[in-house]
Amino acid sequence: MRKQNFAHFNFDSNSNLRPYRAVLFMRIAVNTRFLLKDQLEGIGWYTYELLKCMVEQQPNDEFIFFFDRPYSDQYVFAKNVTPVVLFPQARHPFLWHWWFEWSIASALKKHKADVFLSPDGYASLSTSVKTVMVTHDIAHVHYPQQIAFLTRKYYQQMVPRFLKHAQKVVTVSKFTRNDILAAYPVDPEKVVAVYNGCRKEFQVIDAIEKALIQEKYAEGQEYFFYVGAVHPRKNVHRLISAFDQFKSNTKSKKKLLIGGRFAWKTGEVKLAYDNAIHQEDILFLGYLKNEEVPRLMGAAYALTYVSLFEGFGLPLVEAMNCGVPFITSNCSSMPEVAGDAGMLVNPESLSEITQALERIESDKALYQQLVYNGKKQKLAFSWKVAAKRVYALMYDLVQH
Repeated sequence: MRKQNFAHFNFDSNSNLRPYRAVLFMRIAVNTRFLLKDQLEGIGWYTYELLKCMVEQQPNDEFIFFFDRPYSDQYVFAKNVTPVVLFPQARHPFLWHWWFEWSIASALKKHKADVFLSPDGYASLSTSVKTVMVTHDIAHVHYPQQIAFLTRKYYQQMVPRFLKHAQKVVTVSKFTRNDILAAYPVDPEKVVAVYNGCRKEFQVIDAIEKALIQEKYAEGQEYFFYVGAVHPRKNVHRLISAFDQFKSNTKSKKKLLIGGRFAWKTGEVKLAYDNAIHQEDILFLGYLKNEEVPRLMGAAYALTYVSLFEGFGLPLVEAMNCGVPFITSNCSSMPEVAGDAGMLVNPESLSEITQALERIESDKALYQQLVYNGKKQKLAFSWKVAAKRVYALMYDLVQH
């Protein structure tokens, strides 16, 4: 612990004078292995936005960023950030164990860290440094068949131990908090829900820019938009089938744009596309650059995000900030995040997804009401607030 101020005193029951510690600044070590140049996805963006705000808010603290490969200078946000590369590159269960239990544990001791922040749901069991761990979801509990064998075994063995080891567990929604408490014997007092925020790049765009984006990406037509990795849990195959039925039912000229990398087990997506009558209106954009996603979101007619399971569902908040309504699922965290700003459907029902697509196109009053509701709902999500709340948890741990 750095510089302690003993100027404040309390009296105990025996009227003895005892000091109250006030930490002037902390040395905060952070697992930043998902800060990958031009490859930021869900946890990477979470890490980036949270830390960027926190470093700016706490200029007197020292931050040590632990990378598992050469890093980009764009992630060294200020002079109070020290980047450290630790071997090996942690992208496999055996290497995860090595990196967290040996490399991280040694580095925490070497750099005399006061607290360790791990934003990706992993912890180091080999350290006594107080730990705040962020858990985004426990999808492996609900969809084990969608996870590779070794990874699944690692999660089953290690996640309960991580949750027990960490002094504080931050979840990104109340749903995920309750999900953890239902699945594991964890002290409820140490599990705290802190919402994600939204990048400032997501904002309402004007009609001229919308037209330009539609011309570039959607052959000049309005479009529904999906963004995220393409794998079974995201339910993209049903979205494609529902959109195809929507096209047949309505003769609409709208397109479906799918932005994101193909992850694993995407055979159902290929099958749905191969069986679609309106293939020419379904466009796969692949992995999108950082600057592309806000523009594509802002120019969308509506976001279509009918995932089977989410710990948060960040695209919903991004759509709200762009003034774009959305269709999303009535399960896991999505109703909590959506509020009244979206249409909720059963993600396993093709007919419900199809009907929602038809209604959000035809009912203009509903469309405008959803946009209006999104303007209010988006106020619940702020990276600045999230950074302050997570920092406060760390400060309290160090002080006590």
